[in-house]
Parts: sequence; C-alpha cells; structure tokens
Amino acid sequence: MSGPASKESQNDLATIIGLYALGELSLGQAAQEADVSQQEFREILSNTSIEARVGPNDLDDAQDEVDTALDV
Repeated sequence: MSGPASKESQNDLATIIGLYALGELSLGQAAQEADVSQQEFREILSNTSIEARVGPNDLDDAQDEVDTALDV
C-alpha cells in the first residue's frame, strides 16, 4: 500500500484495521495484508483509537503468528 493513497487502498486499509480491531487478524496478519511491516502497522494504529495488542490471545493465535512468520 505504498505510494499515493487511493480511495480503494484507504478502504482496504480501513477494512484491515477493522478486522484487526475485531480480533479477526493478528498484528502480523494485518501488517501482511496491508503490505507494511509490523512496526509500520503499529504506527498506523497509533493514528487511530485502536491500541496494538501485544502477544497472542491464546495458543491458536500463537500458532497463527508462527505460521504467518514462516510464510514471509
């Protein structure tokens, strides 16, 4: 999502942030979907009222984080 932000890319980012806020995506998954680093996604979140979650919520989330990391 680098370069000039089109309306479509802004909508995509809003959707990704929404899914992250709902717990449907982990930080790593959301960053990957947004095509940014995890640090960049944390910075994006800092411009919203949504706080970055630190660490997985459960073992399944931890496995998802590992799987996402291995796919990179």
